[in-house]
Amino acid sequence: MIVLGIDPGTATTGYGLVQETADGGLQAVAYGVFLTRPDIPMPERLLELHHLLGEIILLHRPQAGAVEKLFFQRNVRTAISVGQARGVILLGLAEMNVPVAEYTPTEVKQAVTGYGGADKAQVQQMVKAILGLEDIPRPDDAADALAIAICHIHSHLFRRDQMSDEDTSSLSEGR
Repeated sequence: MIVLGIDPGTATTGYGLVQETADGGLQAVAYGVFLTRPDIPMPERLLELHHLLGEIILLHRPQAGAVEKLFFQRNVRTAISVGQARGVILLGLAEMNVPVAEYTPTEVKQAVTGYGGADKAQVQQMVKAILGLEDIPRPDDAADALAIAICHIHSHLFRRDQMSDEDTSSLSEGR
């Protein structure tokens, strides 16, 4: 399974594709950022984001998408801007028939480091270790997107294991 993780933003949107390997490990397929120019109007920036996302989806054909949920922002203007980018991303994934899951920053930190209060450096170090990378992925938005993809795969594996346990449990109880 290949998962496309997205860390939304208007100026910079991080993306990271992570694949579950046959032996149960995880590997980075691709990662980076979508950049939009601040000197162009917002509708054009959002359209550019939409096109860049579509290109990545067509190139890598992910089976799932994972997007960071919007959390409380002190700056309302930033929150609205990120919300607009999230809307374009969610629409783009839906338009390309990529199932979407959303995770809070705390859920991502918990899934990647085991601690929901981890700092950015701890998350980046764990992304590097989990994916067997030589260096921490740069820029930060790309590392965050890889963490979101890892979170989704870990969550998916956890749900799959729970369902297997329930099936085994119901068989042993004669259900």
